[in-house]
Amino acid sequence: MFPPVFFRFEMNENIRTIIEGVRTGAVSVDEAVLKLKEEPFRDIDFAKIDHHRRIRQGVAEVIYGAGKSPDQIRRIVDEMRMHGQENILITRLDDDAYEKISDLEGIAYHSDARIATVGDMPPVDGIGNIVVATAGTSDIKVAEEAAVTARFLGNEVVRLYDVGVAGLHRLMAHLDDIMSASVIVAIAGMEGALASVIGGLADCPVIAVPTSVGYGASFGGMTALLAMLNSCASTVSVVNIDNGFGAAYVASRINHISDKRKET
Repeated sequence: MFPPVFFRFEMNENIRTIIEGVRTGAVSVDEAVLKLKEEPFRDIDFAKIDHHRRIRQGVAEVIYGAGKSPDQIRRIVDEMRMHGQENILITRLDDDAYEKISDLEGIAYHSDARIATVGDMPPVDGIGNIVVATAGTSDIKVAEEAAVTARFLGNEVVRLYDVGVAGLHRLMAHLDDIMSASVIVAIAGMEGALASVIGGLADCPVIAVPTSVGYGASFGGMTALLAMLNSCASTVSVVNIDNGFGAAYVASRINHISDKRKET
């Protein structure tokens, strides 16, 4: 039998080790099947930790902090670490909750992003830059969620903040960054026009994030959401209101597309 370390499913390389063992005869087919099926998730009563997610999707499970108690977050982190996950992302974590788990080894808090990271930031291995652009300063919390997430997922991030259409010259001063990006995350509230403008300039995918910033007729981000969904710029796709994490996750997968080509 393989020693247990071979079955920490944090990296695809471990699957290759098992398959190589079958090829060389060091492991039987039945043993390999058993180990690959073993504990795809761990039930800890209030949560089922998905230890196979990185195998399936290339990125390990992320902890959504909102609505979880500090004790629950602590137990999930401990469980992930026991199964070899060295770098952990916790999103939507407020200041009070962070204070109660701040003694966790290797934890760092990014207050503007409402994100905590456990362990070191992984090295940058994306094929290019992800630009995170906001229409206004009021969109920065969502932007920082996107920027910190993208960096945690191994991407070089360029921040362009407060470059909205109320002063278009501010955006035009950063054309080099826009034209050289691999992916752009365009974040805006109010009428959400920034995504269309950037989409009309860039030759890369633009992921639009509507925010809940704006006066009454913005309807908590619905106006920006509908405007972005109706963009005539063909490069624009849209995620949910205030979903900086989701935008960064998709942007990172696009920025790592060469990795998948190499595997095939």
